[in-house]
Amino acid sequence: MGKTLVCRCEDVTEHELVEAIARGHRDIESLKRYSGFGTGFCQGKWCLALCADVLERHGGTAEVPFTPRPPYHPVTLAHLAGLEGTVAPSEGEGPGEL
Repeated sequence: MGKTLVCRCEDVTEHELVEAIARGHRDIESLKRYSGFGTGFCQGKWCLALCADVLERHGGTAEVPFTPRPPYHPVTLAHLAGLEGTVAPSEGEGPGEL
């Protein structure tokens, strides 16, 4: 147990999760809010299964996992606006230019 990292993004160890479970955080959402796992760069994609396993091994329930926050993958504004693949205005042709 000791220094085994279960969430690399937020440096949450297995020992910290076991202590949190002993303090009464026995569901996945409560454990996430207490320890901070799943709030880093990966938004729980890498650590959710590990943390759920630790929780279940120590008497908690991991029935309803939390949902990672969108966007799942970075998206450009041009893609969202449907402008992906269009040619950008050349220098001097932008809005406000006379």
